Amino acid sequence: MSKNKSLMFGMGLLAGVVGGLIAGVLYAPQSGEESRRQIKETACELYEKNSPAIKEAKKQALENIDLMKYKLERQLRKFNNMLKSKKLQKAKALEEMDDEYTEYN
Repeated sequence: MSKNKSLMFGMGLLAGVVGGLIAGVLYAPQSGEESRRQIKETACELYEKNSPAIKEAKKQALENIDLMKYKLERQLRKFNNMLKSKKLQKAKALEEMDDEYTEYN
């Protein structure tokens, strides 16, 4: 779980840095065209530098999704088995009641 927390912290930190850079570029006294070019360059640089981290975060996110799917499916199977067990118990009880009824008649 601490690995997930550090990953989330890293992603939040990265988002804050990107947001700060974009805000800094947008408020800088430059023309719109110059600002857009600078934003594009900065975004490309950040992507290139952090591409391995982004790929790793994506991989971990997909692994976590798969793990959660597995856990949910397992819980659903347990729940279904519990319901079947209760239905079988109820059916058995009804059958026993029916047997007792037919014995008296």
